[in-house]
Amino acid sequence: MTEPQASAAPGPALPTIIGILNITPDSFSDGGRYLDFGDAVAHGAQMAAEGADIVDVGGESTRPGAERVDAATETARVVDAIAALAERGLTVSIDTTRAAVAAAAIEAGASVVNDVSGGLADPDMARVVADTGVRWILMHWRGHSADMQRLAHYDNVVADVKAELEDRVEAALDSGVDRDNLILDPGIGFAKTAEHNWRLSAHLHEFVALGYPLLFASSRKTYLGKLLEDESGKPRPVGQREAATLATSILAFEAGAWGVRVHDVAGTADARAVWAATKRAL
Repeated sequence: MTEPQASAAPGPALPTIIGILNITPDSFSDGGRYLDFGDAVAHGAQMAAEGADIVDVGGESTRPGAERVDAATETARVVDAIAALAERGLTVSIDTTRAAVAAAAIEAGASVVNDVSGGLADPDMARVVADTGVRWILMHWRGHSADMQRLAHYDNVVADVKAELEDRVEAALDSGVDRDNLILDPGIGFAKTAEHNWRLSAHLHEFVALGYPLLFASSRKTYLGKLLEDESGKPRPVGQREAATLATSILAFEAGAWGVRVHDVAGTADARAVWAATKRAL
């Protein structure tokens, strides 16, 4: 009689997939598609069914050059959809730089704040996060969308972004935010050139080594379109950048990223399954 085989070693923890739900008229990829409440909720639920662990709801575009909307408009766009998605049992994050919007979203059911300013845009954000105990994604940021690309100057982009993120972590901890609630994001595309983005992507392991979960967010961004430009120099259209996005996501998983933020949840979930199966077979 043969001896029973030992059970297979467990595979790696699956990276988190954050699905993007822009309830905005002017986002670079899908602006205007989900302004209707029913469309927004349906899309959020669909992403969750496809494999999104978190649905990230935003009411203000942060694309390069975007103009700001007022806090009341931003809040009105997101709170009902967040409440409806949370009532379905989904984990929801609010993509905002404003403490008042974050507070309203948390009251509606959001349990993560995705703050592209890393707390710099609103000094009250740290208090809201500390008081509510939600998770806080701190992204590297140097200025609002309207003029951020003029700020894309670094001595060493990897070292500079790491140092500036560490400053944001220190400020958050000093404000009473729980260390275990922090997630870092190097801010691909925000005050970064294409060269900066590729350099950061190649050194994600250095950000992982800072000791905090790392989010990587490249989905459909301009630098991918530029990489795939045609012979005339025309960038690849936004809707045709999914394969490139998937490639960056797999590389981020391999570097140890905690998660990725994407438009194409179904494709990313498939890619994650392939990555995990390969890791289990090592």
